[in-house]
Order: sequence, then C-alpha cells, then structure tokens
Amino acid sequence: MKQDMPPPATLLAERLERFEDEADVHALAEATIAAILNGGGFGWVKPPKASVVEQYFKGVALVPERELIVGRMDGVIYGAVQLVRPSRNNEAQAFSATLMHHFVAPYARGHGLARLMLLCAEDQALKLGYQVLNLDVRETQSGAISLYEACGFTRWGTHPAYARVKGATVAGHFYYKKLGK
Repeated sequence: MKQDMPPPATLLAERLERFEDEADVHALAEATIAAILNGGGFGWVKPPKASVVEQYFKGVALVPERELIVGRMDGVIYGAVQLVRPSRNNEAQAFSATLMHHFVAPYARGHGLARLMLLCAEDQALKLGYQVLNLDVRETQSGAISLYEACGFTRWGTHPAYARVKGATVAGHFYYKKLGK
C-alpha cells in the first residue's frame, strides 16, 4: 500500500472521553474529510464543512452509548472508530456491541493504525463485558474488508442494496466476531 507519510515514531489508539484542545478536534475533522473524499464508508458521501464534522465529533463524545477511539501517529489524530453499545432497553442484544465509522486518513494509511484502533475497540468491548462485536462495510472498501477478515471477523451476509454512492447502488457486507474465550 502506498504511504504518503514517513513511518511514525509512535502509534497510539486510545479512548477519547472529551476533546482537551481544539487541535485534536481539528485533526479528527481533517482526517474524516480526507477519508470521505477517498470513498470511506463514514456515511457521508460528500464531506460537509469542517465545522459540521467538528460539531459531530464533539457530540459523539457526549453520547453515553458511544465510545470514541482515536488513532494517533506522533501525537496527531489520523483516524477513529466508534464502539456503540445497545440501548438500555435492548436486553435481548445486551451482550453485543457494534463498531461504526472506522477510518484512517488516506495519507496516513499503511502504518498499522487501523488495526491498532480495531484491537483497542475489541479490548474496550471486552472490558465492558461484551461477548460479540458486529460491523458492516461497503463492498468497495477492500482494505477494510481484508483487515476485518484478518482480525477474525466472520462475514455472515451481504445486502445487495446497502448504500447509494455517486448515483450507484453498492452492496454491503455484515460481520461479527465472538470475543474472549
């Protein structure tokens, strides 16, 4: 894979409870917009203004059912993933959580940051007592699909009309992984 950045001295994935400074939220918004422009499956097809993305992430940090995990290279945020817990009234699925919006800015890929964030999310899910992780991904995201499958996620189905991107219908794949023993 092409790398636009030199190898970092440090890689870190961490749960972010709040933004300590504006530099982090700006870096996360920039990485998000770059991933969207590169076809990332964040949900947005066309990136909104940076201020909208910044407000979105500030809101995510406030939602009790969401854990925001960010990936840093040399201290700068270049990606994120969200661990989403089921709502409190969903007793039937209280044993499982969902991974959403997992991305790394395209110019920061190839250094292992996506895998590190995924492993951090799995560890956090285990700490919270979850036994299963679920996720879904567009069929066009071959790098993400390879990562999930290499990390032990099992594809259980495909939705042929999962998303609309630039006027085209795109299929989506659904995965799960049993955690722990």
